[in-house]
Parts: sequence; C-alpha cells; structure tokens
Amino acid sequence: MAPAKKRNVSSAKTTEQSVKAAKIDLSSKVESILESRKHANDVFDVLEFLQSEKEKDVISAVSSSSKLFCTLLERKDLFIGKLPGEEEALSGEYPPPGTSAEEKYRIFMRHRYNSCVEVMLELLGHEVHSIKESALCCLMKFAAGEGQHPLEDLDWSEHYSFPRELIQAVVGRLLSKTTDNSLLISRFQEFLEMEDVRYYVMSSIRENVGKVMDKNKGVGGLLAPIYQSNVFTLMSNISMPSQESELTNFMVKQEAKHEDWKAAKLNEHKRVFERMWLGFLKYKLPSSMYKKVLVILHDSILPHMSKPTLMIDFLTAAYEVGGAISLLALNGLFVLIHQHNLDYPDFYKKLYNLLEPSVFHVKYRARFFHLANLFLSSSHLPVYLVAAFAKRLARLALTAPPTALLIVLPFIYNLIRRHPSCRVLIHKPSTEDESMEDPYLMDEEDPAQCCALESSLWEVKTLQRHYHPDVAKAAMLINTPLSEQEDDISEVLEITAYELMERDLKQTQTKSIPLEFETASQLLKGGDVLGQHFCLN
Repeated sequence: MAPAKKRNVSSAKTTEQSVKAAKIDLSSKVESILESRKHANDVFDVLEFLQSEKEKDVISAVSSSSKLFCTLLERKDLFIGKLPGEEEALSGEYPPPGTSAEEKYRIFMRHRYNSCVEVMLELLGHEVHSIKESALCCLMKFAAGEGQHPLEDLDWSEHYSFPRELIQAVVGRLLSKTTDNSLLISRFQEFLEMEDVRYYVMSSIRENVGKVMDKNKGVGGLLAPIYQSNVFTLMSNISMPSQESELTNFMVKQEAKHEDWKAAKLNEHKRVFERMWLGFLKYKLPSSMYKKVLVILHDSILPHMSKPTLMIDFLTAAYEVGGAISLLALNGLFVLIHQHNLDYPDFYKKLYNLLEPSVFHVKYRARFFHLANLFLSSSHLPVYLVAAFAKRLARLALTAPPTALLIVLPFIYNLIRRHPSCRVLIHKPSTEDESMEDPYLMDEEDPAQCCALESSLWEVKTLQRHYHPDVAKAAMLINTPLSEQEDDISEVLEITAYELMERDLKQTQTKSIPLEFETASQLLKGGDVLGQHFCLN
C-alpha cells in the first residue's frame, strides 16, 4: 500500500508542477507577443490552452488572453473598421499591394481577437462554474476595452461608441435553453449596476425573447422552462435607478454629447425596461412563472415603467384566473387603482369570490388580508357589500384553523366599526315564530344578491366554544360593545401554528396556586423510624 501512496503523491506533485509550468509558459508567451511582433504566432498557443480539458489550464489561458487582448486594444494594435475575411488574406486579394507590415499585423491580431471572443462565448456554457465565471469577466473586460477603443470607424459627432454586438452575444449565452444559468446571472449582476450596460442588456433581452418566440410558434408558442427561468432571473436582477441624478456609473464615457446619449437618460431606461417586460409577458407562460412575476410586480416593475397602465390587460387577465394568481394580482391592481385611477367595475365582486376555504392555507394569506383590509377601508362602500364580506368570512371561519381565525375575527370587527349600519348583524331582534334557517346564500357569487343583511353573525357566537382559548376569547368580544379603536391585524397576519403554540407554552402563571401553609417536617422522619422498626423485627 505504501508504494501506491508514493505514486499518488508524486503524480499530484507532477500535475501541480505542470500547471505552474503551463501558467509560467503562457505568461512568458503573452509577454513575448507584446514585446515583439515577430512572436505574433505564439498567440495560437495561448488560444489552444482555452480548449484544454484541465480546469486550471483553461482559467490560466482565460487570464492570459484577457491581458493580451486588452493591452492590444489599448495600444490600438487591432484592425479598426470592416474586417476582411481570412480567406481573402490567404488568397492574396487582401490586403492590397503596398499595405504596410503594421497593418497586416493588426488584421492578423483582429482575427485572433475575434476567435478568442467566440471561444469565450462557448466557455459560458462550460459545465464548470469557475470557468464560466472567468470567461464572463474576460468578455466584460473586452467590452470595456472596445468601448474605450472602438473597433468600428465612427463619426463621433453622430454616433455613440458601445460594444452592442458583444453584449448581445453575452446575453444570448446567458439566456440558455438547456442550462440553468441563475448562478452565472447573479455574477453578471455586478455589471448591471453600470448604466450603459443595463440599458443595452435590456434591449438585448427584448430582442432575444422576440427571436426565440418567433421560432417557437410552430411548437405551441410556449417557451422552454429553463429559458423562461433564465430570462426571468436576468430581468428580475435588473435594479432600476429612481432619479436621473443617479445615472453616474458608466462603463463607457462618451467623448462628445454624453448627455444626449439614450443610455444617460432615465426616461429612455424606463421605456426600454417597460418594453422588455411587456415583450416577455405577452407570451404564454405557465402558472408558476405568473406567480413569480406577480410577486415582484407591484414594487420592482410598475414603479419603473414609463406607462404603468400598459399592465392593465395583464393584471386583469391574471385577476380573472382565480386561486393564488388572483390573490397575487391584487397588489398590482391596488397600485393601478389608487395611483393611476384604474376603473374596474366588477372588482369587489371578484374579491368577494376569492374568499374560499383555501384562502386560509395559501402561501400568500398575509398579503391577501392586508390588501383586502385596504380595499375595504373606505367608509363610502355600500352597506350590503360590507355585510356580505363580513358574513362570508364568518361562515368560512367555522372551518378555519386557529391562526386564520385570529386574523378573521378582528377583520370582521373592523368592518363593523367602519360601517355602524352593519351592527344589525350582531343585534338582530328575533321572535319565537322566526325560522331557524339562515337566509344567507353562500353559493351566490353576487354580494348584492346573497342576503347578508337579512342574516346574523351567529357563526362568531358559535366560535365562543372553540377549543383554542385565544379564539374563544376573541369571539367573546362580540358580546360587548365594540370600541371605536380598530384592531391592528398586522401583528397577527404572519403568525404560524408553531408560534401560536410556543406563545401558549411560554405564558407565565398569573394566578397563585394554593399551597400547604405549614410544611410537613416529620413525614420523612417518621417513615425512617417505621422502617427501622420493620428491620428490627
């Protein structure tokens, strides 16, 4: 066994030494290429290492390539303008006779640079994350270099310099159809903090989604789940500025007319941001993706759109779906109704029908009751509508868990406080001849036709015998005149069954327990004497 271990150690040392040798060799080759043009062909050796099967060799080659071509960009040693094909150069058609050796060198290195970029883009799909991350950082360094030293002939008085094509290519690789790139996208978020990068990434996402969807029309028009996830992850990682004065961090600073550049204007950012999201949401999406979008819509999307009202169709359609999607759509609708004067005729009817037994068990219960409380806070709502909500909640309370009941009961009391006319549900006179049947129609979808005002809140009276003491205590409040001060339900919106149990277990004993006034001092002593007596016998 000992010799085997020695072989393993020696092989490990050999591997480490070979990696170091390769790194030193690459560094020396890069230095020789930059020192003298006669070593230009060594660039092929550097690019060859990018195809290595060893992770450390590839990362070392990426670092060397980055240093080499960023330096060449700074020196302007890469051909600028429309690059002729290598076939033309090999056939002798280009460059024309009389072209200087320096120009030929620039053309040669520009082709090598393009080859390096293509390999780096392929490495973004590598199975090893560290290689993908290194390639991404290298490509963004190239983008910064191209921005400062453009490879295209530009009329600076009319055009702005930015490596759009390179950014589009990077975005295209990030939005893979087969690989989940969420980890790589989170690394890319660092570059999205730069205003110009963010602007052109948003444009690239919109174009990419449009192209992919056009190709997918023949297969039902549904985006691949992995692609959808990558698109959403990238778009949701975009953090938009709120004021134009915040637009200060640019990867490329324009030499002229920087203030007139679209990437330097907040309104243009909002416009592109809006078109990006609308371009994604207009296509058919699965319910899981709808939920992800709706969760962030009200605070991460709507405030940064130039025209939030363009989301009306999407939100109303989501509100009509039912279930958890309808609950989540409430947030966005709340913003549009209160801030942008959205008129939704059947809004309260739909909200009333969302009150089902499942609402107490969904993940977004707290958010729903918080918004429902806001929507029902107006004192101008008709009495029949408020009574219908109070009665429906009371009926659902009969089968609700204790955590939900601690929300529902204060919610009902607050409705009655805001609308004193609903007190008839509590103090309804009864006669001996009155039928015992409840006139309330639980299955009626229209709150105006459910006969809630003709009924009473007998369900709350029933809950006074609930097995949980906190629920029974809360239900007892209906026996006394309700105070004018509303209950704050925000404290109980997030409460869980575990927290409720822990709170009950930690309750201190308030009442003193009666104890024996005089402690028994002779009991054990007498027992010992009796024990001795039995032993003697």
